Amino acid sequence: MNALLLTDGYKTGHHQQYPQGTQQVYSNWTPRSNKYAPLGCNKVLSFGQHYVMQWLNDYFEDNFFSKPKAAVCTELKKELSLYLNTSYDVSHFEALHDLGYLPIRVKSLPEGVEVPIRVPMLTIVNTKPAFYWVTNFLETILSTMLWLPMTSASIALTYKRIFKKWAIRTDADNLAFIDFQGHDFSMRGMGGLESALASGMGHASVFLGSDSLPVIHGLRAYYKADGFAVGSVNATEHSVMCAGTKDDELGTFRRLIATYPTGILSVVSDTWDLWKVLTNYLPALKDEVLAREGKLVIRPDSGDPADIICGTKREMGAGHPQEKGVIELLWDVFGGSISKQGFKVLDPHIGAIYGDSITPERATDICQRLHDKGFASTNVVLGIGSFTYQFKTRDTFGFAMKATSVVVNGERREIFKDPVTDDGIKKSAKGLIRVDKINGEYVLIDEVTEAEEEKGELKVIFEDGKFTNTTSIEEIRARINNRL
Repeated sequence: MNALLLTDGYKTGHHQQYPQGTQQVYSNWTPRSNKYAPLGCNKVLSFGQHYVMQWLNDYFEDNFFSKPKAAVCTELKKELSLYLNTSYDVSHFEALHDLGYLPIRVKSLPEGVEVPIRVPMLTIVNTKPAFYWVTNFLETILSTMLWLPMTSASIALTYKRIFKKWAIRTDADNLAFIDFQGHDFSMRGMGGLESALASGMGHASVFLGSDSLPVIHGLRAYYKADGFAVGSVNATEHSVMCAGTKDDELGTFRRLIATYPTGILSVVSDTWDLWKVLTNYLPALKDEVLAREGKLVIRPDSGDPADIICGTKREMGAGHPQEKGVIELLWDVFGGSISKQGFKVLDPHIGAIYGDSITPERATDICQRLHDKGFASTNVVLGIGSFTYQFKTRDTFGFAMKATSVVVNGERREIFKDPVTDDGIKKSAKGLIRVDKINGEYVLIDEVTEAEEEKGELKVIFEDGKFTNTTSIEEIRARINNRL
């Protein structure tokens, strides 16, 4: 697709609508509200800026600048003339092609830091007066690509904080486990490959466990991942279990255990009767499970997650399997140890994962109910899927890119929006901005001078087709974990 089509249709006329003599448009990207965010998401995790700018620069190079000017501009003239029902002048596009790069400067806060609501995370301004129109022409593509990795990373961090809170209370010697306790199962439910990649990298900035394989490529291509990027384990699905037949599910378990004598093996266990697996098959397989050099992970995949994992009864020792739940039933068979905090930790040869319909609220409920029954939260891994990562929008954190300063005929004008009919969410900053760090917190300062705008925590990451201040996934993860 021609790169100049990566925008809203109404922006194709804005180069004619700015005041005559406009030389510069300066905009910022800001999370304006967390009113629709999950409970506990009070800040936004900075992530995705380098990915988006590298992608955008490469896309313009491959699908505009490197192609013959006559071909790309003739296409634009034809399509936009049809679209707008008028003869569309493409001379400004031709001039951009002659320039050969995107004439913009992008400044960003570091990736991996948390940013309060209403504090800008990124600014963008044109670097050449003739291309004042480019700044907000790029708003649409920047918005559509930035909001998802930031949103997913922020929500992933909320999960990780839940896991850390309960691990400290119940199994504090095993805090490293929480890096893998939230596992990305979302790819199949995301809105396409780019969505899966953007969200998956957001998850992977916080957690190390993922079944979204494109994330590996993304972290290597955009974030200098070297060696281990994300990881997972050998695992079955329902087709595997069904192919082994319902009448010989025990045999299927036995065959899988023999196939993988070492390492972690996850087996989906509710294809037919989860409770039979837990009370009949696993006792029969106990010696084989304990003889493995690794962990067998039981994966239920249906029902209410908290009830399945923790049981419908809130106390130990109930009679029916459903009342006990997966973790207590595994303890009945395999036992385990007691953490320093006094909570039961399953034998390291056995574990559980639940990966369907998990939310931050359900994750909290599961950890709380395990705690109340005397079990460590580290006995279970929770899969995070598209219900968490796709069932969100740009409005989850109210992301918007708005212009706050222009230069017209050499005169800088501070501009802003403040709709009288709004509740205050859409009120923008005013003029040039700077973000400072005061007592460890990022703070917006607007209406600053050009000299003051050069200072602060926003640093140039892209200018005129060149990248600076690039970062690695290791650096991002370190920043996140240092603030966890």
